[in-house]
Amino acid sequence: MNRIADILIDWYETNGRDLPWRQTRDPYRIWLSEVILQQTRIAQGTDYYLRFAERFPDVGALAAAAEDEVLKLWQGLGYYSRARNLHAAAREVVALHGGRFPTDYADVRALKGVGDYTAAAVCSIACDAPYAVVDGNVYRVLARLFDLDLAIDTGEGRRAFAALADEQLDRRRPARYNQAIMDFGALQCTPVRPACGDCPLHDRCLSLAAGTVAERPVKRGKTQVRPRHLNYLHLECGGRIALRRRPQGDIWQGLYDLPVIESDRPLEFTELTAAAPFRELLGTLPFRLVRTTCMPKHQLSHQSLHAVYHRLELDAWPPAAGEWTVVSGDALGDYAIPRLLDRYFERIGSGGS
Repeated sequence: MNRIADILIDWYETNGRDLPWRQTRDPYRIWLSEVILQQTRIAQGTDYYLRFAERFPDVGALAAAAEDEVLKLWQGLGYYSRARNLHAAAREVVALHGGRFPTDYADVRALKGVGDYTAAAVCSIACDAPYAVVDGNVYRVLARLFDLDLAIDTGEGRRAFAALADEQLDRRRPARYNQAIMDFGALQCTPVRPACGDCPLHDRCLSLAAGTVAERPVKRGKTQVRPRHLNYLHLECGGRIALRRRPQGDIWQGLYDLPVIESDRPLEFTELTAAAPFRELLGTLPFRLVRTTCMPKHQLSHQSLHAVYHRLELDAWPPAAGEWTVVSGDALGDYAIPRLLDRYFERIGSGGS
């Protein structure tokens, strides 16, 4: 008998969270929740899950949607590659599985954007298949219970924790166990100030005995964060605004943004107007500078964005506008835009007015 699993499941029966995706065994809904909740707090992700589930009640509806609609519904969650992978995977399900979401681990794992954790979560929760989940909460619980000093962001560490998680899995109740250990890490064995005093596993926790709770789990090191300086041009002409679709291979690809000139350092507006990219965009057209708005640093996982928005009024659109999307302020809500741009418009007033 796995006493640790029994304790975790007993704890879960009393303390587990009541979440909407736990009221179903539909693998599509479970997959949807797992993708949305990657790198997203449950409080924020729940609303997105409910909106997606209402708009796309089954995988066929999601597959049939336009990518722009999916990205618009995703707006504000960040990590937009998740939304594109979600959409692509739905189309794979329709093409390869006749629109029936797979429950075999290998088939789920083969879908676009699905890793070991998501495949294990879908198969175990939907079908009680014996696959152990390993997410941040599980890393923390296991690292503390067994006082492991292996770094979780190394290949060796990930393999060791995956093997340990599999050993601890309750194969009689994999769905219940996986949800129990994840909630235990989220609510009891928290990253900061864990509730060790009333922990039902306190007498089995090797880190508590060794005084290393605050040091577990171990990470090898932080990822280098790259600063970027973005000089945005908020161009208006005849009450309309120019948008430009973000290119492939960069942040927010596929979303609509304002024309931007990137520099290796902050630029004064006079420096910007003298730069070749500015002249390529506007040519010799006259413009009037309405306002310059410096935004607070916008932090992504690997990048720090320093954005300045220059609002310019034009009497006519330059030739480059042929590659842009020109819209009225009232129509901005129809386009999926980055959260940074959304915050800019919130600051200056809805629709850029």
